[in-house]
Amino acid sequence: MIMKYILETFVRRLVAPGAGFALALAMQAGWAQAPQPEKITLAGWSKPITEITNLLAEPDMGFFKDEGLALNYLPGAGGGDALRNLLSGQADVAFTDPGSFFAALDKGAELRAIYDIYPQNVFNVVSLASSGIAGPSDLRGKRVGVYSLSSGTRQNLQILLQQEGLSEDDVTIVVTGLLNFAPLIQGQVDATAATDTGLALARRRGLGDVRVMEVADYLNYSSDLFVVRESYYQQNKDKLRRFLAAYRRSAEWMISEPERAAQLAVRRAIDGQDVALNKEIIMLRNRSSVSELTHEKGLGALNLETLQAAADAYLKLDLISRRIDIPGVVAVDLLPGGE
Repeated sequence: MIMKYILETFVRRLVAPGAGFALALAMQAGWAQAPQPEKITLAGWSKPITEITNLLAEPDMGFFKDEGLALNYLPGAGGGDALRNLLSGQADVAFTDPGSFFAALDKGAELRAIYDIYPQNVFNVVSLASSGIAGPSDLRGKRVGVYSLSSGTRQNLQILLQQEGLSEDDVTIVVTGLLNFAPLIQGQVDATAATDTGLALARRRGLGDVRVMEVADYLNYSSDLFVVRESYYQQNKDKLRRFLAAYRRSAEWMISEPERAAQLAVRRAIDGQDVALNKEIIMLRNRSSVSELTHEKGLGALNLETLQAAADAYLKLDLISRRIDIPGVVAVDLLPGGE
């Protein structure tokens, strides 16, 4: 009876504040087993690459484990792929771009954006300094490279042109693939649309003097979001709060310890052989993870104003067929201070 009373007392303490110490003692005494972590699958837009080292660090750092979660990363080939894996039920959360999010909503998918991963726009258009292209207006009549016709490089090129009163009809689009800087150097295109990390890699490989037009200077909106199905959001708020808390800690770790993250990427990332390049890429992602809003409200805070401006721009470009009301498809209640 005494042992039964002691065990019941420990069980009650397990659900009280500060339960971790009681649980540890109970486990040590053999009276309780460690609770099994809940599996959560994140559909990514990419393979396990350096810029997501904070996620790849989970076996080493245990950010999600500490929240009672077992993280499973499902690689993808673009934001649209991540959303397809989400909508097919293969994943619980999608790591995707706003354009893919808007397109899925436009087709009737019931989704919610729950976290702004990179509030800074990371896209750009690059030209050789010798080309005479000084700004977006100089792209008129020029050949501009994009990764693919369904890529964020094309969509953000359209955004950039739109802000200057131009359209795709004013340029010649050339599909270059991911190795888009070789056609630029070889004169096959006059400019190329890229990302900050793509530009950093090209510079490492000897890209000469260039001029860079940052899309963020014209319309600075999120590059990537965490998105979930509406039904999952309604039914799993506690689990999602723990997921976001873990991700937030992982992002804070990578911001505070970029050198360690760069070293860890050597083992965890498929493109992580060069420590110095790893750190450069990590620093770029760290910078894209913060904004004036995140300084005020913390990492992940969603900027409804800029997302609405982006959705409206996509509508004007006929990339979507109807207006999307951003407040109705964004959840702000899963982060600390959310309402």
